Amino acid sequence: MLVKDQANKDNKTTPVLPPVIFGTSGLGNLFVVLTEEEKLDIIEECIRLSKGKVVFDSAGKYGAGLALETLGKLLKQLNISKEDVIISNKLGWLRTELKTAEPTFEPGVWKDLKHDAVQKISYDGIMECFEQGNELLNGYNPQMVSVHDPDEYMASSKGYPQSQKLYEDILDAYEALYDLKKEGKVQSVGVGAKDWKMVKRIAGDVELDWIMIANSMTIKRHPKELLDFIEEMNSKGISVINSAVFHSGFLVGSDYFDYQLVKPGIAENDTLLKWREDFFNTCRQFNVKPAEACVQFAYNVPGVKSIALNTTHAHRVQSNLQMIDAHIPVEFWSELKNKNLIEVDFVSNFNNQFKKESIEQK
Repeated sequence: MLVKDQANKDNKTTPVLPPVIFGTSGLGNLFVVLTEEEKLDIIEECIRLSKGKVVFDSAGKYGAGLALETLGKLLKQLNISKEDVIISNKLGWLRTELKTAEPTFEPGVWKDLKHDAVQKISYDGIMECFEQGNELLNGYNPQMVSVHDPDEYMASSKGYPQSQKLYEDILDAYEALYDLKKEGKVQSVGVGAKDWKMVKRIAGDVELDWIMIANSMTIKRHPKELLDFIEEMNSKGISVINSAVFHSGFLVGSDYFDYQLVKPGIAENDTLLKWREDFFNTCRQFNVKPAEACVQFAYNVPGVKSIALNTTHAHRVQSNLQMIDAHIPVEFWSELKNKNLIEVDFVSNFNNQFKKESIEQK
C-alpha cells in the first residue's frame, strides 16, 4: 500500500502545463455524436493553435474508450509526432462488451456507443486499464496518468468495513501508477475526481504530481475549504488543473448539470435555474459572455495552473484559448457578489494580474 515517503518525494515530477489543456470527452460522443471529420477538425485546430506541445486530457471512461481510440487514430492520421503531444489518461475504467441497449455507466449521457465500460480500481485493474488505453491510443502512450473517479468507487460502499477495503484498492492502484513511473513508462502521477474531498484524502496519503478537480471549483460552486486546499497544493508544488467548469454545460445554457438532466418543477432544479437566469441577466448587463466569466473565475483561482476545456466545435477552439485573456470589467464581479451569485470578492481575493504576466512571459 503506497503512502507518502521520502523516496516518492525525491521522485516528484511536476508537469509544466499550458494555461489551457484540451478535454476529449466530445471525442467520446458526450451528449452528441460527432462525425469523424468534425473530430478531425477539432484535433487539428487544437494542434494548430497551441504554442509548444499540445496537451490532451482523456480517459477510458470517455465513450467507453472511444475518445482514446479516436484521439490516437486522428493524431496518426495528422502525422503528429509523439514528442509534440502530451496525453493525460485518467485510468480506472475498462472497455467491455456492450450487452444492453445502452451503456450501463452514466446512462443517457454518452451517445451511439459500441462498447460498455466497468470501473476497475486495484493494482491489476489499473495495469489492465493502462495497457488497454495504450492499445486504443495507437502508439501515443500517455505521459500523465491518474486514478479516475475514486469518489465514485468509494460511493459504492455499503458500510465502514467495505469502505476501508475500497480505499485500500485505491492506494494499491497508486502502487501500480508509481511502478509505471519508476519503470519510465509515464512521467507524472495525479488524480481526477468530482468530489474534491476525495482528492484531498488521497493527497494526504499519496505523493501526487498533479490533481484535477472537476465540477467543483466553478463560478457557481467555490467553497472556501476548496480554495484553501488548492492554495495548499500549489504551495507544495502540486499542479492543479480545474476542469468541467461549466457543470456539464449548464452554466452556458445546457439542460444538464453535472451530467444530470435538470427538469423544472423540482425545488433543487428551480434554484439552479434561478441562479442561471440571474447570472445571464448580469452578463447581459455588462456585455460579458457567460462562458468567459466561467473560465476567468475558474482559472484565476489562486493555485490553479491550467484549465481543461472541451468542445464539440472546431471553430470554438480558438475562442476557448482566448477566454483566458478576455477583458471583464471589475464592476461585473462586484455585481455578482452584491447579488450573492458568488461567495468571494473576486477582485480582492483572486490575483488576476499575476497570471496575465505569467502568460505573457511564456
